[in-house]
Amino acid sequence: MRHMSDAERTRLRQSLVGNFLLLLFGLGVLGFLVAIDRADWFTLRPVSGTSVALSHAATSAHGGDSAKQ
Repeated sequence: MRHMSDAERTRLRQSLVGNFLLLLFGLGVLGFLVAIDRADWFTLRPVSGTSVALSHAATSAHGGDSAKQ
């Protein structure tokens, strides 16, 4: 097994950290580009049929008809 000097070990660690940060940056940019293309992913909407029914019931109980808009 090869013994590494402190300078080589430091250089390797800096290289790995730099590559990891570059990977994180690239994934962040990719996530941002996907997110701006899919803005409808971030709208709040009911998850289940039960929550849809409760939402409609609450809206009609208050006299509003905003559920159909």
